[in-house]
Amino acid sequence: MMKSRRAFLALLLAAGMVLSVGLTDRARAATAEDLNRDSTQALNNLYTTNATAKAIGKQARAILVFPNIVKAGLVFGGAYGEGVLRKNGRVVDYYNSVTGSWGLQAGAQSYGYVVFLMTKKAVDYLDKSSGWEIGVGPTVVVVDAGAAKNLSTSTLKDDAYAFIFNQQGLMAGVSIEGSKISKIKR
Repeated sequence: MMKSRRAFLALLLAAGMVLSVGLTDRARAATAEDLNRDSTQALNNLYTTNATAKAIGKQARAILVFPNIVKAGLVFGGAYGEGVLRKNGRVVDYYNSVTGSWGLQAGAQSYGYVVFLMTKKAVDYLDKSSGWEIGVGPTVVVVDAGAAKNLSTSTLKDDAYAFIFNQQGLMAGVSIEGSKISKIKR
């Protein structure tokens, strides 16, 4: 009993350290130039590996690009990353993505995601809200490999489409639902 309690406390401490170090390093490391460069590279890599994303990107009114999200947790978890809003191929604003969670979870990972804003309603909501909580407001469809096969530019009907990419680390599952996206100054 005592050994399992110590192991649990050690694991909890390790997850807390990973979460705090990973999130604070990412929070202060990204300059506007870093975010511009990293988001362009991430978007180009996504387009190279996913033809559906590239086709959707051509029709999107705006594109949110989060090139690197760091996620860690042990029962309680969190994720943080910074990204850009692109309109007409240019960076127009900077945003962060923050997620909190609890439940059966342990580990740490990083990933990136892109949200293609397809409608004026979605772009206006992002511009006018004090932060967009994914799962509230305009409809966001998370596109995985199976959904991408059945999606074409002629079947696009939702407000936004999200693609998750570059998953690395050891943590079961990744989701953007429950994330809050807020404008930041750079």
